[in-house]
Amino acid sequence: MRVLVVDDETALADLIARGLTRQDMAVDVAYRGDHADELLAVNDYDVVVLDRDLPGMHGDEVARRQTTRSGCTRILMLTAATALTDRVHGLELGADDYLPKPFEFPELVARVRALGRRSTAAVAPVLERSGLLLDSNRRIATRDGRPLDLTTKELGVLEVLLRADGRIVSAEELLEKVWDMNIDPFTAAVRVTMSKLRKKLGAPDPIRTVPGKGYAL
Repeated sequence: MRVLVVDDETALADLIARGLTRQDMAVDVAYRGDHADELLAVNDYDVVVLDRDLPGMHGDEVARRQTTRSGCTRILMLTAATALTDRVHGLELGADDYLPKPFEFPELVARVRALGRRSTAAVAPVLERSGLLLDSNRRIATRDGRPLDLTTKELGVLEVLLRADGRIVSAEELLEKVWDMNIDPFTAAVRVTMSKLRKKLGAPDPIRTVPGKGYAL
């Protein structure tokens, strides 16, 4: 899952980003509304965690502009305002969910995950293909019943391949969905991670390389 966190309280934004990263999400951060709008215009995020009171562009305007774009990005609005009219206004502008500050981090994670499931076509929480099984909620993977000791990125790559259901997945798509915007697009990260993943999956290799196109299960 790829998430954009937008909050002008830099310490809070960075804290949320670190916490979501530990939940195996690829997370980008913006501290201004206009910067968030620029990122949303060029990147496909599953969820944006959006504060309302932002410099550069108000969070309400960021939400309004995002709803005019094609795509399935879901918006979780954060605000210190507790008035019902404020919450309703945010939802009317296109927010999918609302979380008042202060909040408990486990609730934030649960809401982000729930919105992430709504950003794509419904799929079973347990994915299975070619003897591979991945429990996307518990972040546990096995092959033919054998537990796999996978890193966060290896789990992410495997999940994208399983969700593709046999479709070819390009290296660019893997970078988009598993890594964040700080990754160098010319890096060998995908190739290196794929090589390590294949070694852990063992023989016979269930991942097919399609030259010039990408990978598929």
